[in-house]
Amino acid sequence: MSGTRLTKWVVAVPMAALALATIYPLVFTANVAMKTRREYILDRFSLSDSLHWENIVKAWTSVGMSRYFLNSVIVVACSVVLLLLLGSMAGFALARLRFRGSSTLFLGILAALFVPFQVIMVPLARIMADTGLVDTYPGLVLAYVAQFLPFTIFLMTSYYSTVPPEIVDAARIDGNTVYGVYWRIMLPMGAPALLSVGVLNALFCWNDVLISLLMMPSAENRTLMVGVTSLRGQYSDDIPTFASGVLIAAVPVLLVYLFLQRQIADGVTAGATKG
Repeated sequence: MSGTRLTKWVVAVPMAALALATIYPLVFTANVAMKTRREYILDRFSLSDSLHWENIVKAWTSVGMSRYFLNSVIVVACSVVLLLLLGSMAGFALARLRFRGSSTLFLGILAALFVPFQVIMVPLARIMADTGLVDTYPGLVLAYVAQFLPFTIFLMTSYYSTVPPEIVDAARIDGNTVYGVYWRIMLPMGAPALLSVGVLNALFCWNDVLISLLMMPSAENRTLMVGVTSLRGQYSDDIPTFASGVLIAAVPVLLVYLFLQRQIADGVTAGATKG
């Protein structure tokens, strides 16, 4: 029994320290956002005497975080819808429609997972500039789709590979076309995987800075994370306002993790299933 308790403590203590190290920055940011500039200058680590919500109101209205928030919502929503549609179609085709070169194509998609964005950043920027898609919503959406589609296809292919082939054969015998099998059978069956992959892609797109900074150079079209990084230079002497902007950007991600943590875990482990 003593050995079991010791093992539990060996695991619990590092995990508790890791949880504390993860939670503390958010608590510190929230505390700073509730302070006045004077309180922060006098003692940045003390608890705020009262809740000064005017910092968050200032960041949301005067600083322009509301505009950045709307830009992020539009881009993330469109990107996730396209990723799920294209990823589920490609995953179904690679998992259940055997055609010449399908294995090679899947290996190519796997290889694309290991290509960092910095490698394709310059040619992508040139293509987007030549087609007039720089500083537009469609341009940023297409950039996100190009970056995260291999990941989506990989997970959806892994999930659809676990579906018994007899289900597809029965649907074809009943007179369904390939499109009918996908739309009526495979798409509804893939709902759990689609939810997991959708949450992960939404977090990837929401937290992105590099792609958005490259594709959206103008201030009015910035996404939320790029807007937060720009606040650090503009409000270096007003840290509570900067902390309020960080808090606005962090709260949606925190809520997603709190309420959809099971789906996120399922999405991370989806590719580990044996097809």
